[in-house]
Amino acid sequence: MAFMRYRALPQGEVTVEEFRAWLSQFDADRDGRISREELQSALRSLNVWFAWWKARDGVRASDANRDGSVGGDEEVARLFAFAQRHLNVKITQLGSYY
Repeated sequence: MAFMRYRALPQGEVTVEEFRAWLSQFDADRDGRISREELQSALRSLNVWFAWWKARDGVRASDANRDGSVGGDEEVARLFAFAQRHLNVKITQLGSYY
């Protein structure tokens, strides 16, 4: 099994672009969308407890069209809001993404 080394999420406040760039490295199939499994990998890289559960909740909260993944500006904005509320991620410049 090959191990991937991921870039860490910057400490403190991050911009929307930094968060998006960090999250995009977990897009395993490169379709521009984040699935529950890909979000789970991202959360595991942060050593988040119950990553599978929080990934499931994150996709449920963000997936407006219920296709099982997060993509598009509206859904990504919802994922940003979820990360701020439930994962204690501080994201700046959210005004245009709500």
